Amino acid sequence: MNTISGYLRQAGTAVRFLLLATIVLGLLYPLVVFGAGQLVAPFQANGSIVKDPSGQPAASALIVQVPADASGTQSPQWFHARPSAVSWDPASSSASNLGPNDPKLLDAVNSNRAAIAAAEGVDPASVPADALTASGSGLDPHISPDYADLQVQRVAKAQGLDADDVRKLVDQQTTGGLEAFLGQPSVNVTLLNLAVAQLAANP
Repeated sequence: MNTISGYLRQAGTAVRFLLLATIVLGLLYPLVVFGAGQLVAPFQANGSIVKDPSGQPAASALIVQVPADASGTQSPQWFHARPSAVSWDPASSSASNLGPNDPKLLDAVNSNRAAIAAAEGVDPASVPADALTASGSGLDPHISPDYADLQVQRVAKAQGLDADDVRKLVDQQTTGGLEAFLGQPSVNVTLLNLAVAQLAANP
């Protein structure tokens, strides 16, 4: 009897602990974290959603949005993102997994360099390194200011905008100061293209 009674007490303690842990960790803690996120950083907590010129949700500032045709060629009207091993598919996220000694990586770099130089009308040697290789996720919306500046003339011509106005948008979307403290300055292509769309709609 004592043994059975001891087992029952242990079982009761385990059940009470399970219920307490479920309430604290499964209900209270998520509510506290959710509330803190909505209070301190609601934009980030809700997916960093940005809106198009009409005011409708357009994209997440954390994921690149690439207007491209069926072959994967990016539209000349917009700033181009870095290459992607997943064709910028937001349902996927992956690197190319090609090592520095892999001939396929060198072939891809040379192919990208030639294609970008032709599209932008520049010397292949002037194409920035970040324009040649994919990011670790394949969805990174950031490019270097050098790569963004390289595309200004093409985008301005395709959109019928003044190149100086487009360059100002690049400057506005370039991170600096504390935002670039832990890394190099960068330009968010998703936000930049939305700014271009806004300018094109209201020149």
